[in-house]
Amino acid sequence: MGLRGELFSTKVALQNRTYFFNVKENRLGDLYLNIVESKNRESGGFDRQSVILFADDLKEFLTGFDESLRVMEKAVREKRRSDNPRPREEGGKRQRAGEDPKPGNRRRAGESRPGRKTGEGPKRTRPENRPPEKVRKRVVRRKD
Repeated sequence: MGLRGELFSTKVALQNRTYFFNVKENRLGDLYLNIVESKNRESGGFDRQSVILFADDLKEFLTGFDESLRVMEKAVREKRRSDNPRPREEGGKRQRAGEDPKPGNRRRAGESRPGRKTGEGPKRTRPENRPPEKVRKRVVRRKD
């Protein structure tokens, strides 16, 4: 057993908070996950919040957690759609950005935009596909 019964520890550092995920074992041999949020106070020091989840309760906790994540992801998608509505032509048809709404000026299939070669420009990545800011893992080996 490692320091204070630690079996595993990892740290996720974000802009204004740091999260610690610690797998520990108590004196009776029960395993639990300790999730700690730490954030800087304006007056100095840190505010720490902690949640403890025992191994026996993890299945039920993860069910609720997964359901909450699905609702959040759906809400974020809907918010993005409402914040960035696409321009529409008269009659309700969608109009591409920079495209003339007159039907005679539409590009044919396979035609690229004037003055732009295929594959040029910055590549965009979705926020969920970007790597996390800083992730550090530390494994504490158990001594027998």
